[in-house]
Amino acid sequence: MSSTLHYVFDPLCGWCYGASATVAALVDAADVELRLMPSGLFQDDGARAMDEAFAAYAWSNDQRIERLTGQRFTQRYRDQVLADRARKFDSGPATLALTAVSLTVPEREVEALKAIQQARYIEGMDITRIDVLVATLDSLGLTEAARTLQGDDRALQAAADSRVAQAQALMRRVGAQGVPAFVLASGDRLALLRANAAYSDPSAFLAQLAAA
Repeated sequence: MSSTLHYVFDPLCGWCYGASATVAALVDAADVELRLMPSGLFQDDGARAMDEAFAAYAWSNDQRIERLTGQRFTQRYRDQVLADRARKFDSGPATLALTAVSLTVPEREVEALKAIQQARYIEGMDITRIDVLVATLDSLGLTEAARTLQGDDRALQAAADSRVAQAQALMRRVGAQGVPAFVLASGDRLALLRANAAYSDPSAFLAQLAAA
């Protein structure tokens, strides 16, 4: 029986970025359909100002993630993103961008997520800006998604809100306390998988998935 693996994440979650090698491996996993579900953790009421204290906390946490997962957080990111006091820490725009991809070329959403994460953590770009996200999608050839994001599209916002609501409902149902969360659905059965291996050993996570 084929199953669906729901990946609940936030585009600004460092630990989700740390799990990106495992997420990429899941795209090709046999008998499992990967479904991305943005949680809205750092948007709306979860968005906040990037002040000195929060920037220092984020960088300390990012260094821990890098040591554990091997995913890079560059000095350019620290200097250009964490040092920016003008813009909020807000994942709403990136969630809109990914929703635009899900509506147009859904099979490339993982690729788009990876590019958005790398734009922030490697290139030091501000992915809370729509123009940056449009350029990122354009660089992947995701022209229709980029144009959808660039327009004043109420349907896009409604679709993004619906995805977030579904993700939050799923988290409540399985008792997930944070992101990333991986929920395997087989028929009517839901199983919350342990995320630990997703950070450091994609093959171990895939073995856990196969045994679930």
